Amino acid sequence: MKKLFISTAIAALFTVNVFAANTISKLADGSDNVSYSVSVKFNSDFSRAENVTWKVTPQFQKATFVIDGVKKSAFYTIKGDLIGVTENVQYRELPAKAKKEIGAKYEGYFANEVIKLDNGDGGLDSVVYFVDLKSSKEEVLVRVTPSAGVYFFQQVK
Repeated sequence: MKKLFISTAIAALFTVNVFAANTISKLADGSDNVSYSVSVKFNSDFSRAENVTWKVTPQFQKATFVIDGVKKSAFYTIKGDLIGVTENVQYRELPAKAKKEIGAKYEGYFANEVIKLDNGDGGLDSVVYFVDLKSSKEEVLVRVTPSAGVYFFQQVK
């Protein structure tokens, strides 16, 4: 459930033009049928990827895989453009300033999960973090920018 929520939240960040049908075809092994252009691009981007599985929706194509012992997910548009790569990371990887701000703004919450999103463009905000914070009463998702800004993103519960 959590992975579905995080994937949906990340997909909500992106607007894509979709030129495909709303039906997703399945291969004989039951996996989603990935477009040829995405398959070629993925194999070029992640040639050392292992244990690759695909999820295809009308908005994006997602590959989940292991590379260098780290489980990651790569999101592609239907046309084959890389949207971004995600991986679970430890809370300690957040900038110290961001951890301090989270502690002040969200006292009584604990970090349940931290997702690192790298959109690969090398720009100022190319890497952001999404932190799932829980308290005894609610759960929220915050976005942490490279400059350590902490912004409310979405109410989870």
